Amino acid sequence: MNEITEQLKQWIEKSDHDLGTAIITHKYLPKYKDTIAFHCQQAVEKYLKAFILKLGLPIKRTHDLVYLLEQIDQREKVDKKWFEKVLDLQDLSVEIRYPDQVIDLSEEDIESAIKTAIQFREMILERLNMDIPFDDLKDIIGN
Repeated sequence: MNEITEQLKQWIEKSDHDLGTAIITHKYLPKYKDTIAFHCQQAVEKYLKAFILKLGLPIKRTHDLVYLLEQIDQREKVDKKWFEKVLDLQDLSVEIRYPDQVIDLSEEDIESAIKTAIQFREMILERLNMDIPFDDLKDIIGN
């Protein structure tokens, strides 16, 4: 296995940890909506950065999902629907983690954030042409 492939797997694993944390927290501590939303945003951010690595572009330290998609889009066309999907997650990055930033999230918002993160995982793995199992969370997420 070459170095880039190993780094890609590490990025996906870290992304999966964020997504897994969101899913487990949603199941057992559903009132922790800010934490769930944050981890969904973080998962998508890292999935995108994995693909940016694959494209040979520098990985900028940013939480801006639109910017990251734009970086990918410059090399490989990204359907407009993915830009629309990240807009809902865009405001759920680091700022939501502090007490002076309150974002009222419904159960529908949380379920949508988790679904979006899963969709980004699938899309990125397809573009990477990689098949990486998602731990043992399939029983929890119902897939």
